[in-house]
Amino acid sequence: MPKNEEWRGKIGKLSPEEIAEFLSGGVFCRLGCLDEDGWPYVVPCWFEYSGGGFYIIPRARSAWARHIQRNPRVFLCVDDSTTHNCRVLVKGEASVLEEPNLGGRWVEIARRMSLRYLGEHGPDYLQPTLVEPRWLLFVRPLKMTTWQGVDWAQRYKHSEW
Repeated sequence: MPKNEEWRGKIGKLSPEEIAEFLSGGVFCRLGCLDEDGWPYVVPCWFEYSGGGFYIIPRARSAWARHIQRNPRVFLCVDDSTTHNCRVLVKGEASVLEEPNLGGRWVEIARRMSLRYLGEHGPDYLQPTLVEPRWLLFVRPLKMTTWQGVDWAQRYKHSEW
């Protein structure tokens, strides 16, 4: 890449290592599902990428958890919204690992998430909320599309019409 083009960053798909590194950072996920009337419903949420998928912990009264319980098809968008240089798009199926409960497996995952997203004050936020029941969902990717850098993928560029 010419020196005057370095601002574009590395261009193209992310490697598995780059995906894991990006998803372990403090980026949010936007989760899309379908509501009871078939309309798209999108919500920002914390996630943990491990075990080949995405753990997500909705609050007990989250409407979208019920939507997912009814229809497990979801779409995730994880991107760097400050620079728009990196994104992971996921078409997936969600499974309910735990319905709303106190003290379930979700607690340890939520602890790790609180530290990742809020740093040393994560436990200060989480601890008082542990009296509120939560779901534990797992999204298994069916297809992942990734991109990094500031440029168009070749398939979008005009070549021959």
